[in-house]
Amino acid sequence: PTEAEWEYACRAGTTGPFHCDESELDQYAVLDPTATRTGYEKVGTKKPNPWGLYDMHGNVLEWCLDQYNPNGYPEGEAENPLVKPKTLYPRVARGGSWYDPAEFLRSAARTGSEASWKQQDPQLPKSIWYHTDAQWLGFRLVRPLEVPAAEEMFDIWNQGLRDEG
Repeated sequence: PTEAEWEYACRAGTTGPFHCDESELDQYAVLDPTATRTGYEKVGTKKPNPWGLYDMHGNVLEWCLDQYNPNGYPEGEAENPLVKPKTLYPRVARGGSWYDPAEFLRSAARTGSEASWKQQDPQLPKSIWYHTDAQWLGFRLVRPLEVPAAEEMFDIWNQGLRDEG
């Protein structure tokens, strides 16, 4: 999903930092407030958000389509803004992971990917998508209601996929 689509789905019609009361977060999110958890859990082990989506807060940090912009969404685009990727790093990741405390799981919390996430990739050349050092990173499958034209899909897929070193 785009970053805006991800946040919209995570909030599920709510306006707070979480789709639930923070005191109930452990019922909905796989997180690690004590730094003792050693990995993710099977999808759906916690309750879903009001729209039936599981693990929007925690479990694994989720890739978004956008290039990471430290200032957030682009100005002037109110409906589904997208920062089109121009480089491989950084890309947006949202939702926090099993390794994170609650503040990193907020609906608006975000981070940018780093090349160090695949430092130990044994392949030469290094894979675009195999992130050996990011065991807390995952993705969510989405499908648009209206399928984009093949040319548009090709352009989005191929923008910024070249490794810069």
